[in-house]
Amino acid sequence: MYQLQVENMSCNHCVGAVTKAVQAVDAAARVEIDLASKQVRIDSSTALPALTAAIVQAGYPVSAAS
Repeated sequence: MYQLQVENMSCNHCVGAVTKAVQAVDAAARVEIDLASKQVRIDSSTALPALTAAIVQAGYPVSAAS
């Protein structure tokens, strides 16, 4: 389980775009997003750098990850 701080998310379109970006790397990934806190939780066996890169490439900067 990874927890990321993802900037520039403000609406359901953003939620969909981030979810789609993660699931393009790992189709089985579970993604939970809290827009208010800009927190993204990802349950995936894929390495964190690949998931982070996909989110950044979709246009959403990742400011912290654990």
